[in-house]
Amino acid sequence: MNPHDETRAVAARYARRSAAGLAGRYSLLRPEVWQSVHERQRALIALLRRHGRTEPAALRLVEVGCGGGGNLLELLRLGFAPARLAGIELLPERLAEARAVLPAALTLLEGDAAAAPIAVASQDLVLASTVFSSLLERAFQQRLADAMWSWVKPGGAVLWYDFTYDNPRNPDVRGVPLARLRELFPRARIDARRVTLAPPLARALCRVHPALYGVANALPLLRTHVLAWLGKD
Repeated sequence: MNPHDETRAVAARYARRSAAGLAGRYSLLRPEVWQSVHERQRALIALLRRHGRTEPAALRLVEVGCGGGGNLLELLRLGFAPARLAGIELLPERLAEARAVLPAALTLLEGDAAAAPIAVASQDLVLASTVFSSLLERAFQQRLADAMWSWVKPGGAVLWYDFTYDNPRNPDVRGVPLARLRELFPRARIDARRVTLAPPLARALCRVHPALYGVANALPLLRTHVLAWLGKD
């Protein structure tokens, strides 16, 4: 497989999403969105604390597929230092959005993340949030996973957030179940938990009343995403 074929395909998939006008679906003004974001943030904080990462300003972290910079902004609020953060984004227009909102001390790189100039064993944490579900070529997924794993220091981890089920109405994405995650990172010690109420259900319930998000989300079987710590010995 030519890696350039998949990178072009990814760009085309995001262009279709943009043309479909789905951006408003992820606005923090929507009750199902802010509740899912707050849930994920709480789970991430618990994960960092459980693995002894209570001084984020000392950690080096790179995000793969940083988009418009939303996750990096969250990390800054958690106390990560701008000079120790980096983001990689394939799409130039999304990277420009990130550059407009992030501090200048934070490094941003454009292009295929698997070819990014990140030194081996240089990162305490590597973050991938809803990235692999947009990569439909299994060989390309593995190439990126291998690159990310190489960047992690011994004792560090890949931070993973993605959904596990296919969306039959969206052929541009594919769920990444835990079994596939183990294939991608066979040497990782995986600490995973289910989070995020199924978005279609969350949207329907919150139209009735926002409090129904928490009621339904109490049932783990209704959660569609996995947040995971992939530890490296």
